[in-house]
Amino acid sequence: MPTYDRSIFSKLPKVETTIFSKMSAMANKFGALNLSQGFPDFEVDKKLLSLAEKSMNNGNNQYAPMPGLISLREKIAEKINGLYNVSYDPVSEVTITSGATQAIFTAITAFVKEQDEVIIFTPAYDCYQPAVELSGGKPVFVQLKAPDYSVNWEEVKKLISQKTKMIIINTPHNPTGTILSRDDMLELEKITSESEIIVLSDEVYEHIIFDQIEHESICRYKGLAARSMAVFSFGKTFHVTGWKMGYCIGPKELMKEFRKVHQFNVFSSNHPLQHALADFLEDRERYLSISSFYQKKREVFQQAIKGSRFKIIPCSGTYFQLLSYATISQESDVLFAERLVKEHSIAAIPVSVFYNSPLDEKVLRFCFAKKEETLQNAAEILCSV
Repeated sequence: MPTYDRSIFSKLPKVETTIFSKMSAMANKFGALNLSQGFPDFEVDKKLLSLAEKSMNNGNNQYAPMPGLISLREKIAEKINGLYNVSYDPVSEVTITSGATQAIFTAITAFVKEQDEVIIFTPAYDCYQPAVELSGGKPVFVQLKAPDYSVNWEEVKKLISQKTKMIIINTPHNPTGTILSRDDMLELEKITSESEIIVLSDEVYEHIIFDQIEHESICRYKGLAARSMAVFSFGKTFHVTGWKMGYCIGPKELMKEFRKVHQFNVFSSNHPLQHALADFLEDRERYLSISSFYQKKREVFQQAIKGSRFKIIPCSGTYFQLLSYATISQESDVLFAERLVKEHSIAAIPVSVFYNSPLDEKVLRFCFAKKEETLQNAAEILCSV
């Protein structure tokens, strides 16, 4: 095997293998039930698979247009208009991406330059900070704390400076399962109204929101929509995370810059799957029914673990359930998560890893995007801890 014997200047010197990969590897090694990573263990809608196969057989196997298939972009624009009563031009304001993470990376790369500051709310999904740092920007963190993980907008105001280029929001929020309210969005709209700040809104769980609460998309707010790029995921909505298909919407002036980067880091996304998704979106019920589908799974899991010593932290959206183990152990959440895998054969994610600086509140994240049998088996294990 060849060896590179020169010095390497790492652009991400503090980054190692993600906790998701580590916990999944441990789960495989110890034969543990894996509720760590956010992927379903149930079947995909056979109609969607049939449409994908049909598209491939129809010869849609070469490059798609750089911004994405126009029929799919039109369906997305219709969907956004129907949900949030706002119009986006499918030609100039909608771009198909290879998953939401690619869209987030592309948006950050397009707008953040050396010394720009980007406000990130932690605990945060782990792709935000590295993308900012690779662009030469400086992450500025706002720490959200258990049990409600609410945003202190006065603190945000104090952190905004002349260098603030972007604010990244995520609702429904991974890993906490919390959501931003109408009041939150109005406050964000107010504090950015006289600025040059761009808002990057990660809304990949837009259809996984519970208890008849409406998703407060950035698109609903005129002042915010005019300065925002919003990112969505077909993988999360239609249980096809491995397809890595998503999309980004935004004003044409911002989308023009987004596409300048997109054309060089991806160029185009999976062509046959775009045809399949365009056809699948014909039936609105396929995404409108997702909230009730996952609410049932949340309720099954919560009911099944009521007899455990874990404390349930309220979950308003996403398919993640936070559980506090503070009454069980005072071990660090990383060590406790590792012990759960080794001694009890169940894998979860320690929430402290989602913070930029150590904040261990004795909380673990469990994914309930699983078959009922899997959730019952997981609950049986947790009740024995």
